Amino acid sequence: MTEKVPVRRTSRLNVTSDRCTNDARTQSQYQPYKDASWGFINHWYPALFSEELPEDAVEGVQICGIQILLRRTPSGVKAIKDRCLHRGVRLSAKPTCFNERTITCWYHGFTFNLDDGKLATIVGNPDDPLIGTTGLTTYPVQEVAGMIFVFVREDDYPDEDVPPLAHDLPVRFPESSERFPHPLWPAAPGLLDEDAVCLGIHRTGEADWRVACENGFDNAHILVHKDSPFLHVQNWVLPLGIRPVSDDCISPIEDEDGPKGLMQWLFTDKWEPILENKELGVTIPGLVGHGYRTSVVLPGVLMVENWPEEHVCQYEWYVPITDDTYEYWEVLVKICKTDAERATFKYRFDNVYKPLCLEGFNNADLYAREGMQEFYADGTGWDEEQLVATDISPITWRKLASRYNRGIAKPGRGVEGATKTSSIRMRRLAEGKKPGYFVEKIKD
Repeated sequence: MTEKVPVRRTSRLNVTSDRCTNDARTQSQYQPYKDASWGFINHWYPALFSEELPEDAVEGVQICGIQILLRRTPSGVKAIKDRCLHRGVRLSAKPTCFNERTITCWYHGFTFNLDDGKLATIVGNPDDPLIGTTGLTTYPVQEVAGMIFVFVREDDYPDEDVPPLAHDLPVRFPESSERFPHPLWPAAPGLLDEDAVCLGIHRTGEADWRVACENGFDNAHILVHKDSPFLHVQNWVLPLGIRPVSDDCISPIEDEDGPKGLMQWLFTDKWEPILENKELGVTIPGLVGHGYRTSVVLPGVLMVENWPEEHVCQYEWYVPITDDTYEYWEVLVKICKTDAERATFKYRFDNVYKPLCLEGFNNADLYAREGMQEFYADGTGWDEEQLVATDISPITWRKLASRYNRGIAKPGRGVEGATKTSSIRMRRLAEGKKPGYFVEKIKD
């Protein structure tokens, strides 16, 4: 009997194709973006909703690897580094306030001025020569339309260089309507507009902030929303995808005195909806939907105009906490000039927008981001991904973000998440506590 020699087959399919859009030359144009796993620093980020910080309250959060304490005082909200310079304790873990001007470390009594961060005194050692010679970084704060924004900066970033909040928000309408015209919908409201009301939620996502941000304006990801209850309630039918068909399908936003990012010309002849895939035998009989347009600007702010319906605008922030967690802000903005209009907006938010859109529709985005996270977790995914023509949006964004960011964040020493296997983090996980945005308060 003749013995058959087994045939050994090798596949060459799972290799990087030279036809991918993100070749080595393209990747070299966004290397700073690939380095920004902890986010971009020296930018404005949302920290809290106003209602989350009542009078004299103290909260601690982490943004771009920086621990920040916020306290509401009679003179406004103050923000200071949430790490005592003495032995590194988080001040917000057990807020101790002897007066409205300072915050005191609950452990050894080091007391810091909230306005300038200077070490003002030490409770049990008021004559020590260290007093007045050192202190903590403070952070500019702006509260607008029910949201508290903090300029998260490096310790040596000068006050005079802090830009206006508007430079880290999407372009405003109607002042930009001539530059970015669109016949299908009215000018979108903005959170800096008079009588703007912001309603929303924020929650912690388990993914790299860049994976989350790109998901927000990725035109190829429509597929994940095909079973959304919100779409079916509205009887909307989406295309299989949207393909760029014009070199000017995206407009960079690069004004010297303004935000930096991009605007996508969706629902124009610059983009083509895909209604059929013959290989799969899938056909969309006809589109039934609602026009919208997306833009994204530094440090990672998405704007979806007239979504989920006209005269409402959705903002999303993907605020880096660590290199594998981010705080996902979902905010709807509407102009409400009267108490009755505000009440109607709030009712619709509670009963339609929040359950069906922010939690229902956007939940698909959350699990889609988690589906990509392991591929990008060790940093190699950015080199191994194989992008296609439809990915022009994230590629353009990466180049612009690399060019115009004000700094690449690095994990601070001793901050949450910098050491993945710390005993405290492992204990909290064993107790069922997920890594999060807020400081864990000490309970007496």
